[in-house]
Amino acid sequence: MPPTQTILTDLFTIGQRQGEIPWQPFRPGVEIYPLCQGQDTPAQLALLRYQPGASVPRHRHPGFEHILVLWGAQEDDQGRYSVGTLTINPPGSQHRVASPEGCIVLIGWEKPVEILPGEAQLGKS
Repeated sequence: MPPTQTILTDLFTIGQRQGEIPWQPFRPGVEIYPLCQGQDTPAQLALLRYQPGASVPRHRHPGFEHILVLWGAQEDDQGRYSVGTLTINPPGSQHRVASPEGCIVLIGWEKPVEILPGEAQLGKS
């Protein structure tokens, strides 16, 4: 069977349509909707939905990570990112991520993040 094409329209209105997406659990307070995964590579593209107050503990990026905020706002050690902000985290960078009011982001990564020792049990940044 040939691969199927995925088409998403009006991504910046996703906040109003988030109930239509079959979200899956990802991390506490964060859900994922996988869009594609590379063949023979851990690279992935997905939508992530953060519940209000959700966070991801400090982690390191072994490969590039690209984040586009589609709804709400996301924060990390460098600042606050609102709708339309594209953040590119290079290999070797690290940060904590949180969303006090909740958000949806389009995220692509070359390799899965590495949660840093002693951080996995932290709930908030």
